[in-house]
Amino acid sequence: EHPPFGFSTRFRVDFADTDAGGVVYFGSYGRFLERAAIEYRRAAGVPLLGEDGHHFMIRSIAIDYHAPLRFDDEVEAFVRVTKIGTTSHAMEVRLERIDSDGAMHVADASAVVVGVQSWDGGGATPMPKAFRDAIESFEARTH
Repeated sequence: EHPPFGFSTRFRVDFADTDAGGVVYFGSYGRFLERAAIEYRRAAGVPLLGEDGHHFMIRSIAIDYHAPLRFDDEVEAFVRVTKIGTTSHAMEVRLERIDSDGAMHVADASAVVVGVQSWDGGGATPMPKAFRDAIESFEARTH
């Protein structure tokens, strides 16, 4: 457990995530973050893609790489929501490679997720009270 993260999920690196040298291609990290965010939402009991009138879309994302990942590495993703705004929420993710020697910190990421009226746009929409309440409750339970 890594404070301030109260939630984590594990997965393995797929062959499709790697480049010709067998190292995870930098563009694959976005899929890892999406996988971690979906599992976080599932555990928190909120709609995985948002709800009618407030569909989740990434507004910004930043990733700092510390060490490489390779095919079939086991990865633990630590996830938390750091802020819930009027129309968006911010998430942080820490990725660690898990092996027989323990854990190695491989990347940190942050993302801002905004809710929009429909998948083809329509502008930002207010954060549903049910989503805010569920995330605040989940974060309080996991810390």
